[in-house]
Amino acid sequence: MSTGRFVEVVRSGALSTVQDLGRPGHAHLGVPRSGALDLPAHLLANRLVGNPADAATIETTITGVSLRVGQAATVAVTGAWAPVTVDGRPAGWSAPVSVPAGARVDVATAKRGLRSYLAFSGGIAVAPVLGSRSTDLLSGLGPAPLAVGDRLPLGEVAGPPAPVDVAPTGTLTEETTLRVVLGPRADWFTDDAPGILAGPGYRVSTLSNRVGMRLEGPALPRRIGGELRSEGVVLGAVQVPAAGTPVIFLADHPTMGGYPVIGVVHPDDLPLAAQAAPGTPIRFRIVEGVRRGPFLYRKR
Repeated sequence: MSTGRFVEVVRSGALSTVQDLGRPGHAHLGVPRSGALDLPAHLLANRLVGNPADAATIETTITGVSLRVGQAATVAVTGAWAPVTVDGRPAGWSAPVSVPAGARVDVATAKRGLRSYLAFSGGIAVAPVLGSRSTDLLSGLGPAPLAVGDRLPLGEVAGPPAPVDVAPTGTLTEETTLRVVLGPRADWFTDDAPGILAGPGYRVSTLSNRVGMRLEGPALPRRIGGELRSEGVVLGAVQVPAAGTPVIFLADHPTMGGYPVIGVVHPDDLPLAAQAAPGTPIRFRIVEGVRRGPFLYRKR
């Protein structure tokens, strides 16, 4: 790594972590996949600065982050929309921005959405653990969440930034609708439970994090009491603890659980869940599933 190829944390925000594509394939060891919660936003940020898809970015939560670059670099901010400045001057969002050496890049509090992604040319080059640079809040693998004064090394520049002024992105709505395929333990719930799940009344709890999105709203009534023997759970699983209100497992989720899973959120909708801030209304839309290999997805 060349001298000066780093970013220094000036303001860490509520929670800022290093994330990449995660570390799949270790669930049998009790290690979740982790990785960027809003994968399309992570990929877009990397494309904008000329990085490969697996380069590590910085994932912020609500209140953004502020970093100073050691050498001139290209930066892009995607995901949750938030004002971006370079040394106090407004800069582009969802666009490649040239940043001179020593400049301060500030991402303010998100105006819509929850998590922003910062990519720097060369990527965040902290040491990988089990093949990934991602922070895993559940197991503690990977680098610790960012703290003021941290210096994060940058890798070598892989290619030129994208030749665009602003990249188009999707629109975040006031209410988030998530498609869900029922199972594998839907039979543990009463016949009216799916209708309750698909009805109004759920909102994102302030107790949500990268492990899971906790919901506030009506409890789902059970047909079968007691608890399961612990069994494997997957990303997007809608688990129902004893209190009856659902929890959607996100990237840092445990790989085993003893509460019944009433359904699984379609993987294409997980980025929407990643951007649902506390208080956001959540609606579930139950869809029919079709099996592709070992996984179950909705019919198209």
